[in-house]
Amino acid sequence: MKNVIAIFGTRPEAIKMAPVVTELRKSSVVNLRVCVTAQHRGILDQVLALFAIAPDHDLDLMLPNQTLDQLTARLLTGVGEVLDQERPDLVLVHGDTSTTLASSLAAFYRKLPVGHVEAGLRSGSLLAPWPEEMNRRVATLATRFHFTPTERSRQNLLAEGVDPSHIHLTGNTVIDALIETVARLRAAPERRAAFERQFKYLDSRLPLVLVTAHRRENFGAGFESICRAMLDIVTENDVQLVYPVHPNPNVRGPVERLLGSHPRIHLIDPLDYEPFVFLMERSHIIITDSGGVQEEAPSLGKPVLVMRDTTERPEAVDAGTVILVGTAQQRIVDEANRLLREPVHYARMAQAMNPYGDGLAAKRIRAVIEEQA
Repeated sequence: MKNVIAIFGTRPEAIKMAPVVTELRKSSVVNLRVCVTAQHRGILDQVLALFAIAPDHDLDLMLPNQTLDQLTARLLTGVGEVLDQERPDLVLVHGDTSTTLASSLAAFYRKLPVGHVEAGLRSGSLLAPWPEEMNRRVATLATRFHFTPTERSRQNLLAEGVDPSHIHLTGNTVIDALIETVARLRAAPERRAAFERQFKYLDSRLPLVLVTAHRRENFGAGFESICRAMLDIVTENDVQLVYPVHPNPNVRGPVERLLGSHPRIHLIDPLDYEPFVFLMERSHIIITDSGGVQEEAPSLGKPVLVMRDTTERPEAVDAGTVILVGTAQQRIVDEANRLLREPVHYARMAQAMNPYGDGLAAKRIRAVIEEQA
């Protein structure tokens, strides 16, 4: 048996690692253990429950307003103790979080091979996304099995000198999770009816603008500008807006202060993944600074405005499903107005193909681990 441990700590990681956990648990040659760091606590637990993942280790490291160096130090120590206890043959990490950085580094210190799911993404700037771009690059140095979601991410690694035999093009596991969740919703009318009741305040006659924003690099003036843009969009158009607000006070403070009083703006708590997918399906356009939403929305035919100046996911921009708008108030408003008022432009973006996968990424990852790890 091959002893494998999957380590993750945030809601997006859990969504994208859930299909891998599910696949590896089916294997007759892999003994899988799961460690969660709980870098995000409540919003992580929602995903664990949805995908029926019971962690073998829960480090519960979330603290309010902890600094990145405090978090990273605690992660490195906590994950290191788990690796000393488990002594795995392979350490699986995902993406670009502080958990990813610390886990890959702890594995390297013990000369343990790392498998990096969603490897090879690059924005070209260490400060955007921050600190994720640095986390991703450090994880690459410690990785033996690079599971890349797209050909471009594979080419990024080749350009950095990674051994081609160590790179495996798999597609993105978020598409696996999305396809499974959409299928579950469509097969269960009672679940859809429950979500209709949950969001009964929505007006079926008005287009829905779905917003997510939480990036550290946008804290401060960036969030002020984002909030003013959201207010302008709703004021200038006959639409409604839903914003599941991240619990970080750097986000919640300006959002509630600037957007909390408009009757067509609905500020809600972070959602479980299933109702969030329901809202994505229900939405007309999506405005976000998230990485995962850029990958998911095209599969649902939803145009996306990304409130960042650079993206490590340029495939969606090239495909025409995403437009980078930064955090400048007027640029966000202008692009949103264009989507809301120009049907031809909207249709062009909504009909673009999703470049991120076919729903079989986790199966490909399992096959590599079974055959080579």
